[in-house]
Amino acid sequence: MEKRIIAIGGGEIKTKTTLEIDRYIANLVKERAAQEGRRGVGLFLGTASHDSMPYFNSFRKTYTSVFDLKAEVALCVYGEMDYEKIASKFDIADFIYVGGGDTVYMLEKWNEIGITDLIRKAYDRGVIITGLSAGAICWFENMYTDYELMRGVGGEYKLFKGLGWLKGTACPHYNDRVKDFDALLQSQTLSPAYAMENDSAIEFIDGKFSRAISAGGKAYLITKDGENTVKTQL
Repeated sequence: MEKRIIAIGGGEIKTKTTLEIDRYIANLVKERAAQEGRRGVGLFLGTASHDSMPYFNSFRKTYTSVFDLKAEVALCVYGEMDYEKIASKFDIADFIYVGGGDTVYMLEKWNEIGITDLIRKAYDRGVIITGLSAGAICWFENMYTDYELMRGVGGEYKLFKGLGWLKGTACPHYNDRVKDFDALLQSQTLSPAYAMENDSAIEFIDGKFSRAISAGGKAYLITKDGENTVKTQL
């Protein structure tokens, strides 16, 4: 069973700027579900946005209204669902979509209540894992995040350790962070580094880069060659 992660660099699911990426994901899900003669199911995790229900509704309006997939949500932040209820959602999911927001808070909450393990088990059995911004970078060894900016406690983007399921460093919203991220890569060896603009995505199969997917944005692989960085559009 292939293990697949699709990391979306940014964009607005509400206004459907990522629609062509969502279409690619939905088609994969439909193929998976059709093998068992049923409707595909997507599970939304909005932990990074503190379980924002408007965010989930935007997810549902795209994946249910446009692509006719069933939309479920796992609420992890305020105790509306106990662990058994949350786990039951993972059992029926064909894909898991992790929304954007506070990446560090999300990982801390997942570890606190056991969500990381549920996602890992789903990933290992072939459930498609995808997400935007926070939901894109958390799978990598290192993630370039605005965690401190979001909380108003700092004025810079910073590196944090991710889950390490994928090798390298990931930066979302690259069109907004290009100067800072490029400077960081020039000063440190963080190869390979993946930089994703809004409305772009990169897909990994069994931990290896497979392809870039665009809804208008570009994605790049940035490596170090001696003292210089080399940027390649994916």
